[in-house]
Amino acid sequence: MSNRIALLAAAGVAAVTLAVPSALAHTTAPKRAQSSHLLIGINDEAYTLYGNPAEAFQAIRTLKVQVLRVNLYWGGNKWAVADKKPTDASDPGDQNYNWAIYDRLARYAWTNHVQLMFSIVGTPSWANGGKGRTVPPKNYATLQTFATTAATRYDGFFVPPAWQQDPTLAGPTAPLPVVNLWTAWNEPNNPVFLTPQYKKAGKKWVVESAVSYAHICNAIYEGVHAVSIEPGALTDTTGRYKPTKEMVACGVTDPRGNDSPSAGKRSSVDPLTFLTAAHAAKMGPFDVYAHNPYASAGNESPTYVPKGNGARRVQFGNLGVLLALVKKYYGAKHLWITEYGYQTPPDKTVFSTSTKNQAAWLTQSVKMARANPRIDIFIWYLIKDEPDLAGWQSGLETSKGKHKPSWAAFVKLPRG
Repeated sequence: MSNRIALLAAAGVAAVTLAVPSALAHTTAPKRAQSSHLLIGINDEAYTLYGNPAEAFQAIRTLKVQVLRVNLYWGGNKWAVADKKPTDASDPGDQNYNWAIYDRLARYAWTNHVQLMFSIVGTPSWANGGKGRTVPPKNYATLQTFATTAATRYDGFFVPPAWQQDPTLAGPTAPLPVVNLWTAWNEPNNPVFLTPQYKKAGKKWVVESAVSYAHICNAIYEGVHAVSIEPGALTDTTGRYKPTKEMVACGVTDPRGNDSPSAGKRSSVDPLTFLTAAHAAKMGPFDVYAHNPYASAGNESPTYVPKGNGARRVQFGNLGVLLALVKKYYGAKHLWITEYGYQTPPDKTVFSTSTKNQAAWLTQSVKMARANPRIDIFIWYLIKDEPDLAGWQSGLETSKGKHKPSWAAFVKLPRG
């Protein structure tokens, strides 16, 4: 959503000690136990990535989180890996790359048996002529190279050069763990993440964001899949999961769009029109589609089906429409729910609902997702409310750490 990541409060990176098991080595994980169809996850990068991961992962263990999604910023903000142009972009150890907080998170996730999902997003200024993080690169090969470099760093074998190792972490000289879940960008049909949304060609408006995104999807897919997960890679030694291949999701769409080219910088595109235009621009292949099916108001339950002027919104209640369109263009690809949630007080916007409803609708939405054989991952946004009311209050606990009813509901969700 437009005010979630753009308005995250800056948080310092705390120096904490991570107890990494002594088994951290090039070992093959035991055979994976049979798991449930649906993986349950969290998206809360302010808490886990550039906040205090020691505290955040205490909550993650209690909540029994299986997947953690965060943005992997290529460029455009203080957490970007490549805001400074690398000397050798294909070298994960290039001196101009800054992977520190991502390496730290990968080790925390590994130790806590959580699968990490990285969403590559944001263009560095050197790649698009200084036009800002939402403008795609002039040459998509630069993005593809970065995707390959990122996948190489997190292939389960890469040992960071000495100067990139964090002495506050136990076992920093061990290989970085595998990350095999990736998404191409975030909400590209929303101008907060990709611009321009429209471009005039003669007398007609073209959905330029979809054209750009087709290139983004393809670059990240090809870049990540240039790297494979080999036997012996550093995967989870508990056997709870053992990644066997890279997975790249495209789409990651916002549920709404005003479809108004005349809105200028506020123009956005509904997810169905966006998918159709991206397909026409030759988006693909990809492994799985992704979508963020937020309700448009706090009084809309997961079963609510948008109608009338809102019929092209894709919320939980009409996900079948999106799945049908994906199947039409790409076959019966599966879907990841990469963000979902309901705000509660102190939020006073139209998106707010009661804490009781939030808990009930969390449970209901997961039940609906689990009943659909094409939905593989469900990710809730957030663990902890953002302290700034201009941010997002869909956490399972308040900004002061008081658990909402949804905390207990999340813990009770069925796991594999």
